[in-house]
Amino acid sequence: MTPVRRQLLDLCSAPDHYERDPREIAEMQLLAAQELFEQRVEQLPLLKRRADDGAVTRIGKLDDLLPLLLPHTAYKSYPPSFIEQGRWDRMLQWLQTLSVENLGDTDIRDVSGVDDWVERLWAAGHQVMATSGTSGKCSFLNRSLRDREQLREYFKVVMGGFLGLTPKQDRPVFQLFPKGGPNYGVQSSLMNAELWGRPGDIHFLSDEPLKISEVSRAATLRKRMKEGVATPTEIADFEAESAAKNRQSQVRLQQMVEKILAHRHEPIFLSGMWAQHWIIMQTARAMGIGDGEFHPDSLVAAGGGLKGIALPDDYEQQINRFYGNVKRPKNYGMTEMALMLPRCEAQRYHVPAGLIPLVVNANADELIGRVDGVVEGRFAFVDLLFEGRWGGVIGGDRVRIDFAPTCACGRRGPVLLEPITRFAAPGEDDHIGCAGTIDAYLRGAVEA
Repeated sequence: MTPVRRQLLDLCSAPDHYERDPREIAEMQLLAAQELFEQRVEQLPLLKRRADDGAVTRIGKLDDLLPLLLPHTAYKSYPPSFIEQGRWDRMLQWLQTLSVENLGDTDIRDVSGVDDWVERLWAAGHQVMATSGTSGKCSFLNRSLRDREQLREYFKVVMGGFLGLTPKQDRPVFQLFPKGGPNYGVQSSLMNAELWGRPGDIHFLSDEPLKISEVSRAATLRKRMKEGVATPTEIADFEAESAAKNRQSQVRLQQMVEKILAHRHEPIFLSGMWAQHWIIMQTARAMGIGDGEFHPDSLVAAGGGLKGIALPDDYEQQINRFYGNVKRPKNYGMTEMALMLPRCEAQRYHVPAGLIPLVVNANADELIGRVDGVVEGRFAFVDLLFEGRWGGVIGGDRVRIDFAPTCACGRRGPVLLEPITRFAAPGEDDHIGCAGTIDAYLRGAVEA
């Protein structure tokens, strides 16, 4: 008999994914959670400790999952001194406490820095993802090769499924991002390029990989500036470097814009940030190209990238008019979660069958019960896809989830509503009740 967890993951890529009775899916999710719990509790001492502390021996109801969830902050609970002092053995030991697979085959001799450490992990088959580190400290989350294989199957439907399109590796792809790096967004861009891109016609803004050290340094300086402790020299050096990189990026973008506009009459895949799309539009207008000249089967994804950039209030409407009647995919996701939520025509994000959505209170010590309607609170979940780590996480987003059986678009199942906001302000730490206990356990495991 096929395990229930496998059935749900297979359903995520099926044509009738969102036609199934949500009550049936919810029952299957509890069974799948029990299957996964039985495996992971024997593989992860941290999860065993959480289960013992919460007196959880089996998953029979959603409340049983609450003590097993890890705060998203757990994935950056390492002491900063490990990186500052180059204690890569300790960093590896810390990451092991959060990983299912054995990381002992990673060569950490003569590691030159955090980027090198991550590259060594990848070379050993451990595809560690790192967050942007807006507070100045990056999170590191392990992902196995099997995770990527399963996620690739899901990506075949998540971008075009609600839009009536299937990837056939037959269109020019323009990704306005770096070509590599241990970042979920970058890796998603690579996966989409593989699935949709015509061989020889796949373009990235830069062949240089995204470096975690640079992202972390920028975030740290922003935090120091906010606290008023950054020195004038630090600020001047950073601004000069940023300006030089920005000029280089603008040159690359202008070169890519010409290619994008040359292919506008055929279906393309284009993904970038709002400010980049604004530049594409402005360049096209300067060339005498009007609105609505792109092929209607083009996939054009946009989002983010507005920090420090002045655009008119109606920038989104202008950009949408410029591209015209193209397909506009949008998904909700995060580094801690593999299975993204696609947005439907009613502007709602649909929860895939392989993701168990939970809503908890701000302190994450109480599960807010489901009702046949809208529930508001902190977003938590169990992602059933992961093989490389336990997929139960308490996130940092404040959400409203509608558990009505049918969405306004006609599809079945729970949906997330806009807007989605953060509990913590940018640059500030998110305070979750159980985080201190878990951090203490992780430190103890590393120091033992």
